[in-house]
Amino acid sequence: VLTLALLSKLDFPLAAPSANPFGYISPTNAQHVEDQLGEQVAYILDGGECEIGIESTIVGMEEGELIIYRLGGLAIEDIESVVGSVKIMSHSSSNPKAPGMIKSHYAPKKCFVLHERAEFGKTLGRIGYLLFDQYLDGVDTQYQRLLSPTGDLKEAAQNLFKYLRELDNLPVDLIEAEYVPNVDLGRAINDRLKRAAAKG
Repeated sequence: VLTLALLSKLDFPLAAPSANPFGYISPTNAQHVEDQLGEQVAYILDGGECEIGIESTIVGMEEGELIIYRLGGLAIEDIESVVGSVKIMSHSSSNPKAPGMIKSHYAPKKCFVLHERAEFGKTLGRIGYLLFDQYLDGVDTQYQRLLSPTGDLKEAAQNLFKYLRELDNLPVDLIEAEYVPNVDLGRAINDRLKRAAAKG
């Protein structure tokens, strides 16, 4: 709504890049943009927290076949319920056809690893945890973030980048994260987690 209000007041086309440094965690509110770009931009329009939290799904056509170039806020299941089966281009590329498709992307500044919950805590040092719906026993909750206490993947998507940033700003040496269920928006969340954990 805010973007449409802005465009309605302009008498010229408007194009703009993403409001974050390349490869870092995407912003989901105006404060995130301010923290990253500060005086590099003249104005920041504050439309509140992003409702979806992760970037858009990018779809294209190749030889008559529908291709998903980037998993995002529109679940594959929702697309397939309208058009039938689609092909997902999940491989990484140094020459991607869509933003966010290189191997390493969305990464915090702290060391970030992604694995099963059973592997947690085997590394020495101060650790922050990005979890799906259950806290870890014996760990101070200030160092844990639950994407969705009720197991709601929509809520998990909304919180993903915000909680990654919060953990990145804690006095920890490492952030450990677990996969979420790989269905619906969980596919896009896991995609972002895998790219955040990728090395270069």
